Amino acid sequence: MTTFHAPSSVPPRLGRSFYRRDPITVARGLLGQRLVRRTAEGEAAGLIVEVEAYLGVKDRAAHSFNGRRTARVESMYCDGGFSYVFLNYGIHHLLNVVVGEEDTPQAVLLRAVEPTHGIDLMYARRPAARRDVDLCSGPGKLGAAFAIDLRDDRVDMTTSDAIYIAQLRRRPLSPRAIAVGPRIGVDYAQEWAQAPLRFSIAGNPHVSAGGS
Repeated sequence: MTTFHAPSSVPPRLGRSFYRRDPITVARGLLGQRLVRRTAEGEAAGLIVEVEAYLGVKDRAAHSFNGRRTARVESMYCDGGFSYVFLNYGIHHLLNVVVGEEDTPQAVLLRAVEPTHGIDLMYARRPAARRDVDLCSGPGKLGAAFAIDLRDDRVDMTTSDAIYIAQLRRRPLSPRAIAVGPRIGVDYAQEWAQAPLRFSIAGNPHVSAGGS
């Protein structure tokens, strides 16, 4: 009988220790890693190219600002490595990963992905897209292309086979390779609106509009 082994090139998933760090460090470290999504329809995956950090109770743009703790944001209080999914404008499901220790409600929003696997499946989920660069170039688009919904909230991404982030890079990109700017759509956040907490791979065409 022949024994089959998983290819040695299959990257490991990011573990708990990766996520149990501050949001800015995790956000920078997520760039260039692979988001993997498995459903009954098949597997979709892509390189994370744009993220935003949310710094918890002190951050006016964070859902957990000032210690807010409702059913909607409860997942932000999980241990680092859990998912936080919320419905934006009643339409878009946005995928975040919780960071830091339990009960320190911080998160990183996944804003854009460069598709690498399951691209036909992504087009089927996003029929309005005409080019690969349009498939996941924004958090709402990403959510649709990866079939994210509220059932994916509070999933432990360090153990789940349905959704996780695989480690392609052991070290973060160099500072020169990372573009930094203010987060998008948080004008209400007063002095936090212009905080340089959006990070993307410099020059990557798959970032969201206004994200380069």
